[in-house]
Amino acid sequence: MEVCYQLPVLPLDRPVPKHVLSRRGAISFSSSSSLFGAPDPRQLSQRRGAISYDSSDQTALYIRMLGACVVFKQLFARDVRVRSQVGFEPERRSSHPYLCIDFRTLHARLGCGSPSASSGTERRVHRLLSFQRYLHSSRLLRGITQQIPLPILDEDYSGQARCMLEKVGNWNFDIFLFDKLTNGNSLITLTFHLLNQYGLVELFQLDMVKLWRFLVLVQEDYHNDNPYHNSVHAADVTQAMFCFLQEPMLAKSLTSYDILLGLLAAATHDLDHPGVNQPFLIKTDHYLATLYRCPYFNSQNTSVLENHHWKSAVGLLRETGLFSHLPTEDSLNMERDLGSLILATDISRQNDYLSRFRTHLDQDNLCLSSASHRHFVLQMALKCADICNPCRPWELSKQWSEKVTEEFFQQGDIEKKHKLEVSPLCDRETNTVGNIQIGFMTYVAEPLFAEWARFSDTRLSQTMLGHMGLNKASWGGLQQEQTPASEEAEPSAAAATDSAAAAAATGSSSKEIPQGSRES
Repeated sequence: MEVCYQLPVLPLDRPVPKHVLSRRGAISFSSSSSLFGAPDPRQLSQRRGAISYDSSDQTALYIRMLGACVVFKQLFARDVRVRSQVGFEPERRSSHPYLCIDFRTLHARLGCGSPSASSGTERRVHRLLSFQRYLHSSRLLRGITQQIPLPILDEDYSGQARCMLEKVGNWNFDIFLFDKLTNGNSLITLTFHLLNQYGLVELFQLDMVKLWRFLVLVQEDYHNDNPYHNSVHAADVTQAMFCFLQEPMLAKSLTSYDILLGLLAAATHDLDHPGVNQPFLIKTDHYLATLYRCPYFNSQNTSVLENHHWKSAVGLLRETGLFSHLPTEDSLNMERDLGSLILATDISRQNDYLSRFRTHLDQDNLCLSSASHRHFVLQMALKCADICNPCRPWELSKQWSEKVTEEFFQQGDIEKKHKLEVSPLCDRETNTVGNIQIGFMTYVAEPLFAEWARFSDTRLSQTMLGHMGLNKASWGGLQQEQTPASEEAEPSAAAATDSAAAAAATGSSSKEIPQGSRES
């Protein structure tokens, strides 16, 4: 049943109140309309949705909510009165659960009182939602209550965030602090800033509203209830990718297309990650494992999560029409190359990429004037950015290690609850954060970053290796400080951890090591 609220009239010569434009999501405009001015991107942040202005009915705005259709029939004669009726004031939002909106459909309909209403015609504009994203976005099907996001930040907080962005190329960049300063919008703010800094918005003639909407939807499609695979991780990988793009070997060779592709791949590389690894999806017969089943490999599932991240990103690109102004062939090439980068983050293929990288370095035949070689270097850069947490300063690295381990343990708890075999590294009773991290650094991170340092022997590369050595020693020291009772369990836990990490380094089947162990 649809519940409709009819609101007072707003004369067309009055500006729309700011709190109407501060809803997260997309705003579409009629080319003949003068009701809306050019929107400030800062005003489009806080609520997913769609607002449409129909020139055939100049007094109506409609917003489709989950089960309730709130009809802003003739907008706002009295600002204060409306805010008191509908509860748009930030301090009152928590008392209005229905305002926790997940817009899935935009309806722009003719008003009941308009002369053309008798024709019975109805115009509907539907957002494109895949079945997976529909399930994810539904509060009822997910069985959880979503938090109502806070209003957009004031100028003081924005000013602090801008100060941090001036040092975005610093390897010590604190993404956790930046996320707080941007009110949880670190991925949107950071990616938008980097695209602007490179001049890519103007160069590729990207529509600002479409770009902002794309970034909002990308951030929202990360599951922020995941301890690790959330939008903050995506922002951290994007910042690391920017640091690698600034390295002399890449900065002097990469094209604007390569840079755009690298930043978008970093921002979307774990899009819609469910917080569990690939073996879990397979053994529970999850629909993602069935959807991305590959018939060319004896019906085995390959890169299930990475394929889903890629397809989700492509879905958002098409939904927002970010590249709709480009020739069809160019946009399809962009989608294909984006998938090639995201698929490279599959840890089960780590050995393949590492061996190929090592061979190029041994033969000294990497030619960055070749598009295929530049793309391969971008793949390696994204792989490094994806698992760079052990290379961060200890204060940041420790937080990431605890978060990824907690996500492993949460999966193990679910497996125990449903009497499933507990995946390696996911049993909190036999594993510790230190053991998991030491094994991961030894068998996965160190070989990769050692080869990257051969390719780009710069201060940044040496800094990353230095941090990793110190962090590994710190975890070893913490392990030695364990109580005697826990030390008795350490040998078996360490052996299991080392075995699992060694399997990743040797490119064993993803069924032998959790996909999630790649910390991506």
